[in-house]
Formats: sequence, C-alpha cells, structure tokens
Amino acid sequence: MTLADTDSEGQLRVAAFRQELQKLGWIEGRNIQFEYRWAAGDAQRLRAYAQELVGIAPAVMLAGNNAALTALQEVNRTVPIVFAQVADPVGSGFVASLARPGGHVTGFALYEPAIAVKWLELLKEIAPGISRVAIIYDPTDFNAKHIQEIEAVIASFGVQLSSFIIRNVSDIERAIDGFAIQPHGGLIVLPGTFTGGPSRSHHQLGDTARLT
Repeated sequence: MTLADTDSEGQLRVAAFRQELQKLGWIEGRNIQFEYRWAAGDAQRLRAYAQELVGIAPAVMLAGNNAALTALQEVNRTVPIVFAQVADPVGSGFVASLARPGGHVTGFALYEPAIAVKWLELLKEIAPGISRVAIIYDPTDFNAKHIQEIEAVIASFGVQLSSFIIRNVSDIERAIDGFAIQPHGGLIVLPGTFTGGPSRSHHQLGDTARLT
C-alpha cells in the first residue's frame, strides 16, 4: 500500500479485507497467509517492495491504487494481480477493456472520469462566489481524463482553472500557498499518494474552498 502502516484509514481497509475473506472461509494461519508492505508515499520504497513481494512468489497480489499497480506490473508479468481504487484502468493501460481485462490483471475502477464535473458542480454549490478553481493531483494516481472532463466545461461555470502536479508533500505546500494568495479561490484535491490521507499536511487557505 502507498499509505503508512500507522495510517488509520489503511488499517481499516486491511481489517475490512481480512474480515470479508474470513466470511468466505479464508482464515489466516489456516488456509491463507498475508504479506503486507506499506510504502508511506515513498515511490522508491514502493518499487523495492513490489520486487520483494514478487520474489516471495505469492498466489495473488492486491494493489490499492495506480501507483502500487504500476510498481507491481513493472516487475511481474505472471502472478495474478487484483486492483482496487485504480483510476481509468483502460486509459492507464492496465487492462484491455472493462468487460475483458485480459492478461493477469483485473479489479475495480475508482471513478468514472465524468465524476470530475460533479466535483466542480459541488464546489460551486458550496462556494458560489469563487472565480478561480485549482486542481492538485498526483499523475501516478489519476489519469488526465479527469482534468480533461473539467477543462471541457469550465467556461460554463464562469471560473478560471489552474492545475498543479503533485509529486511530494512539498509540492502540495507550494501549490496551495501560491494559489491562496489571491481571493475567491476554490480547490479540488484529487485523491492520490501525496494528496490524501489524514497524515498529510494541513494548510490555512483563507477563503479558498477545498473539495476532495
């Protein structure tokens, strides 16, 4: 996982996963063994863990997002991978199609790209006075289609659009601090390795609205 092992959300996800497998008869220590790796948002550590897991030769691997799936695919072409919370798996090149993924990878997509327009609509509803909107996103976790969906309709909302690529926590600070200098701003934070989770940095945004 790209979260830290101390992340409460990550621990809840693991607990829910194990609980549901128990209901299906898969009991840890009896007929199944789990191996966890927590990358804590570190891309280099994520790649190293992916290599390590493949070396264990598991029966199947679970990837929690685009970054984790990318790392596993780079070092593995045989062990089956099930993914969850992956944005646009077809557009990202992970599977051939949603109906017939093919290969050794299958799973569940996170968001239909068109949902990005709904995020913009909600932002205008909760902060109708905004005239500027910024999007911050991690390109390893979210496909460009989400940005394209917003760009296609932004003029009809009467606001100016800015987007910021985030590759580490420092990028978040620079993007928000720079954007929040001017008033009447709204912020859409796309979930990703460096943009989500309770352990991330918090900022005072003035009158800037934030939507995740």
